Amino acid sequence: MKKILNTKMIALCCLMLSLQGFAQSEKYKCLLQLTSYKGLEAYVVVSLVDPQGKYEKTLYMMGPDKQWYNGFKEWNKQLGKKKEKLSAVTGASIAAGDRSMTTFSIDESKLDKGYKLVFESAVEDQKNHKDDVVIPLTTEGLTQKTEGTGYIRFVKLSKVK
Repeated sequence: MKKILNTKMIALCCLMLSLQGFAQSEKYKCLLQLTSYKGLEAYVVVSLVDPQGKYEKTLYMMGPDKQWYNGFKEWNKQLGKKKEKLSAVTGASIAAGDRSMTTFSIDESKLDKGYKLVFESAVEDQKNHKDDVVIPLTTEGLTQKTEGTGYIRFVKLSKVK
């Protein structure tokens, strides 16, 4: 009887912890506008970076062809030997001057703790922009339009209700 009670308590604790983690993740719409550069479609990777500047997670990858992912020098360096399964977080690359609307989840427990969203952009045979857009993961940062420094003209995030 005691063993069954202990098993039920452990199961209940695990369920509560998993629900707590689930409740912390919120979906955000991401509007991304590219500049009118000359060249092929851009690939953009959106990464979550910790307060020490270390890569933690890929939130979204705009560009479906894995063969071009090595163009993201900073992302590949940070990823190291740890390879992520990106099939659930990938979408189409984006042409010069175009807009893209995507959705990804952000763990709200990381808000206001020094984390950042980093948008790295690459275009074949052109310069890579490792910090094209950097958005502080703060309540204020997630509500502002942020200008890019490379192929990205701006990024605007909004919480999905």
